[in-house]
Amino acid sequence: MLSIVKNNVSRIKKWVASSATVAAIALPLPAPAADLTVLTSGAYKQVVAAVAPQFEASTGNKIILQNDTAGGIAKRIEGGAAFDVAIMTPDLIAQLVARQKANAASVVNLARVGIGAMVLAGAPKPDISTVERFKQALLDARSVAYIDPAAGGSSGIYLAQLFRQWGIADEIERKAVKVQGGYVGEHLLNKEATLGFQQISEILAVKGVVLVGPLPAEIQNFTVYTAAIGAASKEPAAAQALLDLLASPETARVLQGKGMEAVKP
Repeated sequence: MLSIVKNNVSRIKKWVASSATVAAIALPLPAPAADLTVLTSGAYKQVVAAVAPQFEASTGNKIILQNDTAGGIAKRIEGGAAFDVAIMTPDLIAQLVARQKANAASVVNLARVGIGAMVLAGAPKPDISTVERFKQALLDARSVAYIDPAAGGSSGIYLAQLFRQWGIADEIERKAVKVQGGYVGEHLLNKEATLGFQQISEILAVKGVVLVGPLPAEIQNFTVYTAAIGAASKEPAAAQALLDLLASPETARVLQGKGMEAVKP
């Protein structure tokens, strides 16, 4: 009888050990945390930075945020820069897809933002309520700062075209402070210019300057920010999770506080 009991106990132990082994094999291992390289043009940087803590806390992944003008990002990628997510203008994203550097199925429109005028806090605000008054404010300003069109910034490219169309390009050129990238407002803080122009979200990001207002509706130019996952991304699932968050109603509320507005995905 004792031998029978011992044999049964032995069989039970083997069964328990075998079951535990099977269970251990069956249980999925947690996915390792991913580092996501996000290349974004200036105006959308503030949005990614705002949602990054929530994304990182909920997923365990880390965002490595790199910022440049839209044209600067395009040059980086063309030069071989690795990325998981790129956020640029729709035409540049389309070029990435055409060159098989971005996943076409992942492309999504995230936001749009208009151009605004700024002055130093405490300085008189020029009247830019109509096209004629806006033009006069440009001509009256001692110096005017905006993104250098040659740097690939969409606001600078548009303004340069507008100045040429109005026939005042030469006059503006003589007093222009052309910014290679970053915040134009910083050049007002350094007293390099008295009037500055950039996308509204980038104006609001600089303490010490104030938004005079958006360009008049007749000449306003909106930049749409579109995102895509890199074709060579090693973390496409994590990258898609980030795009889902950026396109969510929750992030739409963040956009409002940054001077931007959501667009349909």
